Amino acid sequence: GEARQIYLRDVAQVRRGYVEPPSNLMRYDGKAAIGLGISTVSGGNVVTMGEALGKRMDELLPQIPLGIDLGLVSVQSEAVTEAISGFVISLIQAVAIVIAVLLVFMGLRSGLLIGFVLVLTIAGTFIFMGPWGVALERISLGALIIALGMLVDNAIVVVDGMLIRIQKGEDAKAAAAAVVNQTAIPLLGATIVAILAFAAIGTSDDSTGEFCRSLFQVVFISLGLSWITAVTVTPLLGVMFLKPPSDPSANDSDPYASGFYRKYRSFLRGCIRARVVTVAAVIGMFAASLWGFGFVDQSFFPPSTRPQFMIDIWMPMGTHIDDTTRAVETAEAYLQEQEGVTHVNSLVGQGGLRFLLTYTPEKLDSSYAQLIVDVDDASKIATLIPQVESDFAELLPDALTYGFPFELGPGANGKIRARFNGPDPNVLRELAQRAEEIFHADPNAKAIRTDWRQRVKIVEPVLAEKQANSNGITWTDVARTMLEAFQGASVGVYREGDLLLPVILRAPESQRTDVASMQNLQIWSPAAQGMIPLRQVVSGFETRFEDEIIVRRDRKPTITIFGDPKSGPASVLFNRLRPQIEAIELPPDYFLEWGGEYEDTANARGPLMASLPIFVVMMVLITIALFNTLKEPLIIWFCVPLALIGVTAGLLITRQPFGFMALLGFLSLMGMLIKNAVVLIDEIRLQRGETDNLLAAILNAGTSRLRPVAMAASTTALGMIPLLLDAFFVAMAVTIIFGLMFATLLTMIIVPVLYAIFYGASDDPAESASATN
Repeated sequence: GEARQIYLRDVAQVRRGYVEPPSNLMRYDGKAAIGLGISTVSGGNVVTMGEALGKRMDELLPQIPLGIDLGLVSVQSEAVTEAISGFVISLIQAVAIVIAVLLVFMGLRSGLLIGFVLVLTIAGTFIFMGPWGVALERISLGALIIALGMLVDNAIVVVDGMLIRIQKGEDAKAAAAAVVNQTAIPLLGATIVAILAFAAIGTSDDSTGEFCRSLFQVVFISLGLSWITAVTVTPLLGVMFLKPPSDPSANDSDPYASGFYRKYRSFLRGCIRARVVTVAAVIGMFAASLWGFGFVDQSFFPPSTRPQFMIDIWMPMGTHIDDTTRAVETAEAYLQEQEGVTHVNSLVGQGGLRFLLTYTPEKLDSSYAQLIVDVDDASKIATLIPQVESDFAELLPDALTYGFPFELGPGANGKIRARFNGPDPNVLRELAQRAEEIFHADPNAKAIRTDWRQRVKIVEPVLAEKQANSNGITWTDVARTMLEAFQGASVGVYREGDLLLPVILRAPESQRTDVASMQNLQIWSPAAQGMIPLRQVVSGFETRFEDEIIVRRDRKPTITIFGDPKSGPASVLFNRLRPQIEAIELPPDYFLEWGGEYEDTANARGPLMASLPIFVVMMVLITIALFNTLKEPLIIWFCVPLALIGVTAGLLITRQPFGFMALLGFLSLMGMLIKNAVVLIDEIRLQRGETDNLLAAILNAGTSRLRPVAMAASTTALGMIPLLLDAFFVAMAVTIIFGLMFATLLTMIIVPVLYAIFYGASDDPAESASATN
């Protein structure tokens, strides 16, 4: 009541501090921490940045105050360096395998010649990757290994053709000119077809396409260069180094007179003679593979081999962040005692900085915590996760705790997600509860929750409108009074240099921690021009539950039920749960949608399948243009689906799931098979020009193309062996190896048989005998 100024400290305790309670916290190895995230600039080199940061940290270490430690959650530069080193070794191994195969089956000179062309093509690929903006990373290096076997296909065809002609006594220069003139266009068409098989992923505009785009870019560069070197450098080196046989009499010998060629020729003649049985047997195997493919597990991307895993801790909704922190401290103490655990990084109230492309941080939630656990050996994660989940169920009985490995590709936890949308939140919660019961009933389901979480208890004042109106008090005044009393209200901003610090007004801690003090709160009455007790304008306080989180999707309230498999692919659990969830009767205006891995896979395959027909049509048109007829392209495309026979067998034998990378492997396999079939049919056409006997032309073409096609398939398949040890590429490698080996065998049999059927080649014994001669 005095008409003079007084100090603020006379009526309030003024102090400077952090926000209470904090919205989120970070801990490292059981101690409070501050996280610093640093990203590479666009177009920058993460390895260079990592080395510079390491050097700078070494300079700053002497300046760090005593008691402050430095810990590392994730250093991408080290992971990239390790991954690239591993892939470079795999690339060298693959090159060595391919060259070794060439040396064994093509001879020393031919093998070294093709090996040199292969190394030259790889070196040229690295040169052109830079201008196109393709960096050295897991996908691009893996693509180079995938393309490795295909890179020698063109060179093998040219060298093999020159060898046969030189062996028959033809001059090396003339042989080179004749072979290039004969094979350049067919090889170009076949190479373009092989490139187009990867084009769908290169033009996909979704996150998966962005993740795998360098696969197409590297294949485009490397295969394009392989054709250029095959028609330029390869014949030049052939003229320089391929020599005729030292024995002049060998020039007149038949290069296909060995027992291997004789057996193949005899077997092929028998298949053509029994063409109906041959085609029926192949169709039967294809039908069996379709049936067997139903037993192949489905997945999206495989888990990472990163020596780090995550643990999500979900306390009951509305839990104070201090209580969540205490639960985290208990979890940290337990984890630090486990064998193999090196560091524990805890994030309370929110997910962390996005330190990895496949990491999706959780939104702000005081009842949520995430532990990122480092281990000394990634192989221990598979046993640590179920052990931790089991022990945490006893240590933290009020919390839901689940462990997850990191993913190698796009995707997130909650691989199985059922979404219900509709107008009434109460009905949505009932539907979600029924779905959760189905999830819980499955013994292989874990991490079951909804994104709405539990309803939270709130205290709501009931305004006595008559008394409030008499005192000139509104709902806003009551809300502000309660905010000031408990959480604190912002009443101003204090400027300190370039910082703006909010000024918070709130009641003393003794009043803020006692809910009974609500009755005694004082509120300003404009009518009375003084403070009056809040209870004079509030008739009472109601306690009720409400949805703290309501998620909307396309403007409709949508509740999502999350679940993950304890073991095995998510697709197996999804296929069990899906019919049960879809059997839930939905009221009018309520709908069920599936998210998670099912949706991610559909979203990834959708753009791929949308653009694939365009490229398939282009591939068909190229094969038609190569032969200027419809019959021969029809023969080629009839053989493409037969690759599924080997693919199904390979995936079932190795117990690998058919995921997105396996799908890409099958698409690339399609290009390889078409390329082999184009080379074989082109040779049949050439042989038909040299003889009137169609059966003889087919047999001669199959025999002459047996070594190039078999060598191309062998080098491609064997070059994939290093990828069998990589978790990301193993399914793709299995798909290509088994599919290519089996389909190549079928190509060398079924393409000639179909050609004989389409063009009516006679299987008369006399004609067959003349063909043998």
